[in-house]
Amino acid sequence: MAARSSPGRTAGSRGRTASRDDWRWQLGHAIETVAELARHLDLSREEREGALRAERQGLRLRITPYYLSLCDPHDPSCPIRRQVVPRSEETRAVPGDMVDPLGERAHRVAARLIRRYPDRALLLASAQCAVHCRFCTRSRLVGRRRDSPAPAGFEPAMRYLAQHPEIREVIVSGGDPLLLATDHLAALCARLRRIAHIEVLRLATRVPAALPSRVTAELVRALRRYHPIWVMTHFNHPRELTAAAEQACRRLVDAGFPVMNQTVLLRGVNDRASVLASLFRGLVRWRVRPYYFFQMDPVRGAAHLRTPLAAGVELMAALQGKLSGIALPKLVVDTPGGGGKVPLGPCYAVASAAGQTRLRPPGGASVAYVDPPA
Repeated sequence: MAARSSPGRTAGSRGRTASRDDWRWQLGHAIETVAELARHLDLSREEREGALRAERQGLRLRITPYYLSLCDPHDPSCPIRRQVVPRSEETRAVPGDMVDPLGERAHRVAARLIRRYPDRALLLASAQCAVHCRFCTRSRLVGRRRDSPAPAGFEPAMRYLAQHPEIREVIVSGGDPLLLATDHLAALCARLRRIAHIEVLRLATRVPAALPSRVTAELVRALRRYHPIWVMTHFNHPRELTAAAEQACRRLVDAGFPVMNQTVLLRGVNDRASVLASLFRGLVRWRVRPYYFFQMDPVRGAAHLRTPLAAGVELMAALQGKLSGIALPKLVVDTPGGGGKVPLGPCYAVASAAGQTRLRPPGGASVAYVDPPA
Protein backbone atom coordinates (compact mmCIF):
# COMPACT_ATOMS: atom_id res chain seq x y z
CA MET A 1 0.00 0.00 0.00
CA ALA A 2 1.44 3.36 -0.97
CA ALA A 3 2.01 5.93 1.75
CA ARG A 4 0.10 9.18 1.65
CA SER A 5 1.24 12.43 3.17
CA SER A 6 -1.15 14.04 5.61
CA PRO A 7 -2.87 17.28 4.59
CA GLY A 8 -2.42 20.79 5.83
CA ARG A 9 -0.27 21.51 8.88
CA THR A 10 -0.73 18.15 10.58
CA ALA A 11 2.45 16.42 11.61
CA GLY A 12 1.98 13.30 9.51
CA SER A 13 4.41 12.65 6.69
CA ARG A 14 5.71 9.82 4.59
CA GLY A 15 8.72 9.56 6.88
CA ARG A 16 11.63 8.36 4.74
CA THR A 17 12.99 6.07 7.45
CA ALA A 18 9.94 5.75 9.70
CA SER A 19 8.95 2.31 10.97
CA ARG A 20 5.50 0.90 11.52
CA ASP A 21 5.81 1.87 15.19
CA ASP A 22 6.27 5.53 14.25
CA TRP A 23 3.11 7.59 14.44
CA ARG A 24 3.97 9.43 11.23
CA TRP A 25 4.18 6.11 9.40
CA GLN A 26 0.79 5.21 10.85
CA LEU A 27 -0.80 8.41 9.56
CA GLY A 28 0.81 8.07 6.18
CA HIS A 29 -0.51 4.50 5.81
CA ALA A 30 -4.02 5.08 7.15
CA ILE A 31 -6.74 3.05 5.42
CA GLU A 32 -8.92 5.41 3.36
CA THR A 33 -10.49 3.32 0.56
CA VAL A 34 -12.76 0.30 0.43
CA ALA A 35 -10.16 -1.56 -1.65
CA GLU A 36 -7.56 -1.12 1.09
CA LEU A 37 -10.06 -2.04 3.78
CA ALA A 38 -11.11 -5.22 1.96
CA ARG A 39 -7.51 -6.43 1.97
CA HIS A 40 -7.62 -6.54 5.77
CA LEU A 41 -11.24 -7.32 6.71
CA ASP A 42 -13.87 -9.72 5.40
CA LEU A 43 -16.40 -7.00 4.68
CA SER A 44 -20.11 -7.63 5.04
CA ARG A 45 -22.48 -6.28 2.40
CA GLU A 46 -23.51 -3.48 4.76
CA GLU A 47 -19.88 -2.51 5.41
CA ARG A 48 -18.89 -2.59 1.75
CA GLU A 49 -21.86 -0.42 0.78
CA GLY A 50 -21.11 1.99 3.59
CA ALA A 51 -17.41 2.23 2.76
CA LEU A 52 -18.13 2.86 -0.94
CA ARG A 53 -20.52 5.66 -0.01
CA ALA A 54 -17.96 7.15 2.40
CA GLU A 55 -15.50 7.46 -0.50
CA ARG A 56 -17.98 9.70 -2.30
CA GLN A 57 -19.74 11.73 0.37
CA GLY A 58 -20.11 12.34 4.07
CA LEU A 59 -17.50 11.38 6.66
CA ARG A 60 -14.62 9.72 4.85
CA LEU A 61 -13.15 6.39 5.89
CA ARG A 62 -9.93 6.65 7.88
CA ILE A 63 -8.36 4.02 10.16
CA THR A 64 -4.74 3.81 11.30
CA PRO A 65 -3.05 0.42 10.82
CA TYR A 66 -2.66 0.26 14.60
CA TYR A 67 -6.37 0.68 15.26
CA LEU A 68 -7.25 -1.65 12.41
CA SER A 69 -5.12 -4.33 14.08
CA LEU A 70 -7.55 -4.28 17.02
CA CYS A 71 -10.42 -5.36 14.72
CA ASP A 72 -11.59 -8.94 14.35
CA PRO A 73 -11.07 -9.39 10.58
CA HIS A 74 -13.90 -11.92 10.28
CA ASP A 75 -16.63 -10.47 12.52
CA PRO A 76 -18.68 -7.42 11.38
CA SER A 77 -20.09 -7.14 14.91
CA CYS A 78 -16.60 -6.59 16.36
CA PRO A 79 -16.86 -3.58 18.72
CA ILE A 80 -13.82 -1.91 17.16
CA ARG A 81 -15.10 -2.37 13.60
CA ARG A 82 -18.49 -0.93 14.53
CA GLN A 83 -16.81 2.29 15.67
CA VAL A 84 -14.81 3.03 12.51
CA VAL A 85 -16.03 0.96 9.54
CA PRO A 86 -18.85 2.69 7.63
CA ARG A 87 -22.11 0.81 7.21
CA SER A 88 -25.04 1.17 4.84
CA GLU A 89 -27.22 2.20 7.81
CA GLU A 90 -25.51 5.60 7.69
CA THR A 91 -27.92 6.55 4.91
CA ARG A 92 -30.93 6.04 7.18
CA ALA A 93 -32.51 9.19 8.59
CA VAL A 94 -34.48 9.01 11.84
CA PRO A 95 -36.43 11.63 13.82
CA GLY A 96 -34.14 13.70 16.00
CA ASP A 97 -31.08 13.44 13.74
CA MET A 98 -29.05 16.64 13.48
CA VAL A 99 -26.09 17.76 11.38
CA ASP A 100 -24.78 19.93 14.24
CA PRO A 101 -26.25 18.28 17.35
CA LEU A 102 -24.46 20.52 19.87
CA GLY A 103 -25.44 23.77 18.18
CA GLU A 104 -21.83 24.78 17.69
CA ARG A 105 -22.56 26.96 14.70
CA ALA A 106 -24.95 29.04 16.78
CA HIS A 107 -22.41 29.30 19.63
CA ARG A 108 -19.45 30.30 17.47
CA VAL A 109 -18.04 33.56 18.85
CA ALA A 110 -14.92 33.82 16.66
CA ALA A 111 -13.20 31.79 13.99
CA ARG A 112 -12.64 28.29 15.42
CA LEU A 113 -13.91 29.33 18.86
CA ILE A 114 -17.14 28.03 20.43
CA ARG A 115 -18.56 29.19 23.73
CA ARG A 116 -21.45 27.41 25.42
CA TYR A 117 -20.58 28.01 29.09
CA PRO A 118 -19.73 31.19 31.04
CA ASP A 119 -16.24 30.14 32.15
CA ARG A 120 -15.08 27.86 29.28
CA ALA A 121 -14.51 27.99 25.57
CA LEU A 122 -13.72 25.37 22.95
CA LEU A 123 -10.97 25.98 20.38
CA LEU A 124 -11.08 23.87 17.21
CA ALA A 125 -7.37 23.50 16.50
CA SER A 126 -7.51 20.87 13.77
CA ALA A 127 -9.91 19.22 11.34
CA GLN A 128 -7.95 15.96 11.23
CA CYS A 129 -8.26 12.76 13.25
CA ALA A 130 -6.24 9.55 13.27
CA VAL A 131 -9.46 7.56 12.81
CA HIS A 132 -12.88 8.70 11.70
CA CYS A 133 -15.36 7.46 14.27
CA ARG A 134 -18.72 6.85 12.62
CA PHE A 135 -20.55 8.52 15.54
CA CYS A 136 -18.49 11.72 15.46
CA THR A 137 -20.49 14.74 16.57
CA ARG A 138 -18.35 16.92 14.25
CA SER A 139 -18.62 14.68 11.19
CA ARG A 140 -19.60 17.82 9.27
CA LEU A 141 -16.06 19.14 9.82
CA VAL A 142 -13.68 16.22 10.36
CA GLY A 143 -11.55 15.04 7.47
CA ARG A 144 -11.44 18.23 5.47
CA ARG A 145 -8.27 18.64 3.44
CA ARG A 146 -8.00 22.23 4.68
CA ASP A 147 -6.55 21.87 8.15
CA SER A 148 -5.45 24.24 10.87
CA PRO A 149 -4.28 27.69 9.80
CA ALA A 150 -0.97 29.36 10.44
CA PRO A 151 -0.70 30.90 13.93
CA ALA A 152 -2.21 34.16 12.65
CA GLY A 153 -5.39 32.24 11.84
CA PHE A 154 -6.06 31.80 15.56
CA GLU A 155 -5.75 35.49 16.39
CA PRO A 156 -9.50 36.29 16.19
CA ALA A 157 -10.07 33.57 18.81
CA MET A 158 -7.20 34.86 20.94
CA ARG A 159 -8.56 38.42 20.82
CA TYR A 160 -11.98 37.21 21.95
CA LEU A 161 -10.47 35.20 24.81
CA ALA A 162 -8.33 38.14 25.92
CA GLN A 163 -11.39 40.39 25.99
CA HIS A 164 -13.41 38.03 28.23
CA PRO A 165 -11.70 37.59 31.60
CA GLU A 166 -14.56 35.43 32.85
CA ILE A 167 -13.22 32.61 30.65
CA ARG A 168 -10.89 30.57 32.85
CA GLU A 169 -10.52 27.38 30.81
CA VAL A 170 -9.97 26.52 27.16
CA ILE A 171 -10.62 23.09 25.70
CA VAL A 172 -8.39 22.54 22.67
CA SER A 173 -10.16 20.09 20.42
CA GLY A 174 -10.86 19.46 16.74
CA GLY A 175 -10.47 17.01 15.01
CA ASP A 176 -7.59 16.00 17.19
CA PRO A 177 -5.10 18.63 18.38
CA LEU A 178 -2.40 16.00 18.93
CA LEU A 179 -2.21 15.51 15.16
CA LEU A 180 -0.68 18.96 14.88
CA ALA A 181 3.08 19.18 14.56
CA THR A 182 4.60 19.29 18.05
CA ASP A 183 6.04 22.78 17.64
CA HIS A 184 2.72 24.03 16.25
CA LEU A 185 0.74 22.64 19.20
CA ALA A 186 3.29 23.95 21.69
CA ALA A 187 3.10 27.40 20.11
CA LEU A 188 -0.68 27.33 20.38
CA CYS A 189 -0.49 26.41 24.08
CA ALA A 190 2.10 29.15 24.63
CA ARG A 191 -0.19 31.69 22.97
CA LEU A 192 -3.08 30.68 25.23
CA ARG A 193 -0.83 30.85 28.29
CA ARG A 194 -0.08 34.50 27.51
CA ILE A 195 -3.72 35.30 28.33
CA ALA A 196 -3.42 35.82 32.07
CA HIS A 197 -6.94 34.83 33.14
CA ILE A 198 -6.89 31.44 31.40
CA GLU A 199 -6.02 29.12 34.26
CA VAL A 200 -6.42 25.66 32.74
CA LEU A 201 -5.97 24.10 29.31
CA ARG A 202 -7.59 20.86 28.26
CA LEU A 203 -6.51 18.76 25.29
CA ALA A 204 -9.34 16.58 23.95
CA THR A 205 -7.80 13.68 22.05
CA ARG A 206 -8.51 10.16 20.77
CA VAL A 207 -4.79 9.61 20.11
CA PRO A 208 -4.01 7.42 23.17
CA ALA A 209 -6.64 4.94 21.95
CA ALA A 210 -6.22 5.23 18.17
CA LEU A 211 -2.60 6.30 17.65
CA PRO A 212 -0.73 5.83 20.96
CA SER A 213 2.70 6.13 19.35
CA ARG A 214 1.94 9.86 18.91
CA VAL A 215 2.47 10.37 22.64
CA THR A 216 6.24 10.68 22.38
CA ALA A 217 8.76 11.89 24.94
CA GLU A 218 9.31 14.89 22.67
CA LEU A 219 5.61 15.78 22.75
CA VAL A 220 5.39 15.49 26.52
CA ARG A 221 8.52 17.61 27.05
CA ALA A 222 7.20 20.29 24.71
CA LEU A 223 3.81 20.57 26.41
CA ARG A 224 4.55 20.08 30.10
CA ARG A 225 6.00 23.60 30.41
CA TYR A 226 2.45 24.94 29.87
CA HIS A 227 0.86 23.15 32.82
CA PRO A 228 -1.77 22.91 34.12
CA ILE A 229 -2.89 20.92 31.08
CA TRP A 230 -5.50 18.23 31.50
CA VAL A 231 -5.80 15.51 28.87
CA MET A 232 -9.25 14.18 27.98
CA THR A 233 -8.97 10.76 26.34
CA HIS A 234 -11.62 8.68 24.59
CA PHE A 235 -11.59 4.91 25.20
CA ASN A 236 -14.84 3.07 24.50
CA HIS A 237 -14.04 -0.64 24.81
CA PRO A 238 -11.61 -2.86 26.78
CA ARG A 239 -10.08 -4.08 23.52
CA GLU A 240 -8.58 -0.60 23.18
CA LEU A 241 -6.62 -1.09 26.43
CA THR A 242 -3.43 -2.33 24.81
CA ALA A 243 0.16 -2.21 26.02
CA ALA A 244 0.86 0.64 23.60
CA ALA A 245 -2.12 2.64 24.89
CA GLU A 246 -1.02 2.02 28.48
CA GLN A 247 2.46 3.33 27.68
CA ALA A 248 0.96 6.50 26.17
CA CYS A 249 -1.23 7.13 29.21
CA ARG A 250 1.59 6.37 31.63
CA ARG A 251 3.86 8.81 29.83
CA LEU A 252 1.26 11.56 30.19
CA VAL A 253 0.45 10.86 33.83
CA ASP A 254 4.08 10.56 34.84
CA ALA A 255 4.73 13.96 33.27
CA GLY A 256 2.07 15.59 35.43
CA PHE A 257 -0.86 15.61 33.00
CA PRO A 258 -4.08 14.59 34.80
CA VAL A 259 -5.80 12.22 32.37
CA MET A 260 -9.59 11.82 32.28
CA ASN A 261 -11.59 9.60 29.96
CA GLN A 262 -14.83 10.26 28.12
CA THR A 263 -16.66 7.14 26.95
CA VAL A 264 -19.57 7.27 24.51
CA LEU A 265 -22.36 4.74 24.97
CA LEU A 266 -22.65 2.83 21.69
CA ARG A 267 -25.09 0.13 20.67
CA GLY A 268 -23.32 -3.16 20.05
CA VAL A 269 -20.02 -1.80 21.34
CA ASN A 270 -20.21 -1.13 25.07
CA ASP A 271 -23.89 -1.37 26.01
CA ARG A 272 -23.30 -4.17 28.54
CA ALA A 273 -22.37 -3.63 32.18
CA SER A 274 -19.64 -6.28 32.09
CA VAL A 275 -17.90 -4.52 29.19
CA LEU A 276 -18.05 -1.14 30.90
CA ALA A 277 -16.80 -2.56 34.21
CA SER A 278 -13.78 -4.04 32.46
CA LEU A 279 -13.09 -0.77 30.63
CA PHE A 280 -13.45 1.49 33.67
CA ARG A 281 -11.39 -0.77 35.96
CA GLY A 282 -8.67 -0.99 33.33
CA LEU A 283 -8.49 2.78 32.99
CA VAL A 284 -8.23 3.26 36.75
CA ARG A 285 -5.31 0.82 36.85
CA TRP A 286 -3.58 3.18 34.44
CA ARG A 287 -4.41 6.20 36.64
CA VAL A 288 -6.90 7.44 34.05
CA ARG A 289 -10.12 8.65 35.69
CA PRO A 290 -13.40 7.66 33.99
CA TYR A 291 -14.99 11.11 33.81
CA TYR A 292 -18.00 11.22 31.50
CA PHE A 293 -20.17 8.44 30.11
CA PHE A 294 -21.88 10.19 27.22
CA GLN A 295 -25.22 9.41 25.69
CA MET A 296 -24.32 9.45 22.01
CA ASP A 297 -25.16 12.72 20.28
CA PRO A 298 -27.99 12.43 17.70
CA VAL A 299 -25.66 13.11 14.78
CA ARG A 300 -27.10 12.35 11.37
CA GLY A 301 -26.20 8.94 9.98
CA ALA A 302 -25.32 7.23 13.27
CA ALA A 303 -28.70 6.21 14.68
CA HIS A 304 -27.74 2.53 14.38
CA LEU A 305 -25.15 3.15 17.11
CA ARG A 306 -27.37 5.18 19.43
CA THR A 307 -29.22 3.70 22.42
CA PRO A 308 -32.36 4.92 24.21
CA LEU A 309 -31.71 7.17 27.22
CA ALA A 310 -33.05 4.46 29.51
CA ALA A 311 -30.24 2.11 28.49
CA GLY A 312 -27.56 4.33 30.01
CA VAL A 313 -29.51 4.77 33.23
CA GLU A 314 -29.94 0.99 33.54
CA LEU A 315 -26.23 0.45 32.96
CA MET A 316 -25.31 2.94 35.68
CA ALA A 317 -27.71 1.21 38.07
CA ALA A 318 -26.03 -2.11 37.29
CA LEU A 319 -22.58 -0.65 38.01
CA GLN A 320 -23.44 1.39 41.12
CA GLY A 321 -22.15 -0.34 44.23
CA LYS A 322 -20.16 -2.84 42.19
CA LEU A 323 -17.40 -0.47 41.06
CA SER A 324 -15.29 1.87 43.14
CA GLY A 325 -16.41 5.47 43.04
CA ILE A 326 -13.23 6.49 41.22
CA ALA A 327 -14.13 4.01 38.45
CA LEU A 328 -17.68 5.31 37.95
CA PRO A 329 -18.06 8.15 35.44
CA LYS A 330 -20.98 10.54 35.35
CA LEU A 331 -23.69 9.68 32.81
CA VAL A 332 -24.51 12.85 30.85
CA VAL A 333 -26.49 14.00 27.85
CA ASP A 334 -25.07 16.91 25.91
CA THR A 335 -28.43 18.42 25.12
CA PRO A 336 -29.31 18.91 21.45
CA GLY A 337 -28.94 22.49 20.29
CA GLY A 338 -26.12 23.39 22.65
CA GLY A 339 -27.92 23.89 25.95
CA GLY A 340 -25.17 22.10 27.87
CA LYS A 341 -24.65 18.81 29.65
CA VAL A 342 -27.38 17.26 31.79
CA PRO A 343 -26.49 14.47 34.24
CA LEU A 344 -28.70 11.40 34.35
CA GLY A 345 -28.80 8.47 36.71
CA PRO A 346 -30.96 6.05 38.63
CA CYS A 347 -33.15 7.53 41.35
CA TYR A 348 -32.54 5.92 44.74
CA ALA A 349 -35.09 8.00 46.67
CA VAL A 350 -38.24 5.86 46.62
CA ALA A 351 -40.50 7.91 48.92
CA SER A 352 -40.46 11.18 50.83
CA ALA A 353 -42.80 12.71 53.40
CA ALA A 354 -42.66 14.84 56.56
CA GLY A 355 -38.89 15.15 56.79
CA GLN A 356 -38.17 11.53 56.07
CA THR A 357 -36.91 9.98 52.84
CA ARG A 358 -36.69 6.30 52.05
CA LEU A 359 -33.58 5.41 50.09
CA ARG A 360 -32.96 2.19 48.20
CA PRO A 361 -29.26 1.26 48.21
CA PRO A 362 -28.03 -0.83 45.26
CA GLY A 363 -29.01 -4.43 45.90
CA GLY A 364 -30.53 -3.77 49.32
CA ALA A 365 -33.81 -3.06 51.09
CA SER A 366 -34.92 0.54 51.47
CA VAL A 367 -33.82 2.49 54.52
CA ALA A 368 -35.10 5.69 56.11
CA TYR A 369 -33.11 8.91 56.21
CA VAL A 370 -34.50 11.45 58.72
CA ASP A 371 -33.89 15.15 58.15
CA PRO A 372 -32.75 17.27 61.11
CA PRO A 373 -35.35 19.47 62.84
CA ALA A 374 -36.02 22.82 61.17
